[in-house]
Amino acid sequence: MHKCMRIFSLIESRKWFTFDGRQRLCHPLPSVRVGHMWVQIMFKTSGGRRPKKKTYYRVNELDRVMELQKKPSLILRLKSIIQSQKNQCLLLRDLEKEVGFVQKWNFMGIIEKYPSIFRVTGGNRIPPMVMLAEKADKVALEESEARAQMEPILVKNLRKLLMLSVDCMLPLETIQLIENELGLPSDFEQSLVPKYPQFFSVKDVNGRTFLQLENWDSSLAVTAREERLVHEGVLTSKVQARILKDGNYVGPFAFQLRYPAGFRPNVNYLKEVQKWQKMEFPSPYLNARRFELADPKAQKRVVAVLHEFLSLTMEKRLTSGQIDAFHSEFRLPARLLLCLIKHHGIFYITNKGARSTVILKEAYDGSTLICKCPLLLFRDKFLELTGRRGIDSCISVPSS
Repeated sequence: MHKCMRIFSLIESRKWFTFDGRQRLCHPLPSVRVGHMWVQIMFKTSGGRRPKKKTYYRVNELDRVMELQKKPSLILRLKSIIQSQKNQCLLLRDLEKEVGFVQKWNFMGIIEKYPSIFRVTGGNRIPPMVMLAEKADKVALEESEARAQMEPILVKNLRKLLMLSVDCMLPLETIQLIENELGLPSDFEQSLVPKYPQFFSVKDVNGRTFLQLENWDSSLAVTAREERLVHEGVLTSKVQARILKDGNYVGPFAFQLRYPAGFRPNVNYLKEVQKWQKMEFPSPYLNARRFELADPKAQKRVVAVLHEFLSLTMEKRLTSGQIDAFHSEFRLPARLLLCLIKHHGIFYITNKGARSTVILKEAYDGSTLICKCPLLLFRDKFLELTGRRGIDSCISVPSS
């Protein structure tokens, strides 16, 4: 058997990994940070032999996704701060109150670098202030239209998120952790939820506020993976499929795999992948309490849950901490990190940025998100004012 498969099987039984040169027991995802160049996965040995290791291959294009977000996130945040002011302008002396002393200087650099977006006025006896430049102000007016187009998408995705949970309800504070990633407004519990009483209700359980699904809709219990297969005609095709050299298999229970360039699976490894790709598994929208996690089919279902969870976000990625916040509601395994590493053809873990982030590989073409929602398209248009060339990579916009 290929070394990688042998190591992964030993991981499952021994539950040991190496981080910073030390052997440690496996913890849930947020307590582990991916190494700078690779993650060592080891098992304990006897007789003083050197432990075997599995290299976690870097994907530079996906690491670059996080690098490319740094300046745009600052620009968009400053835009929102300015728009939240009563007179649509912010005194520079008040910038520190909004973003803190350290971040203040990063924002000052942004203001100086992009006069096409931010205009500074004042002087003499008038305190300096920053506002949106005329062209930027005109483009910013289009955000309301993008938000309106997003609303049916947000309602649909929020219903699907609740349907993924074991009791069709989630703590509001937990949803708030990913509100930006979903595209929800910061006050969604007041501005969005009350508009749809037929779908949502808010209830108090043991002192915690929960958002509850009012009605189950079977038409929504279809995953993004299944929608792709329908679009490609896989579910209706009667042609006998075969496993490809990259591990991909055209079948109703298969996932799209994208192995890193340095990874070279051998024949035995591909046979194991083919067996896994053909294995039937329960829908992620079925209640997780019905399944024993030791069952291989239930383990494959966990992969489908993570795949669908990431698919509901705008940019198909979440930090490790955000995923772990849904650990109990989605009945995720204790060895979540090992699950993600084992299925490195589907998920990618990057430590670029402030926190480790899990990215859905199939959602990206290099460093470019393939399908963009209306809100992301608006943001791209606004960021084009920096002189940065916009790339229209949207294949299709999600519909309601």
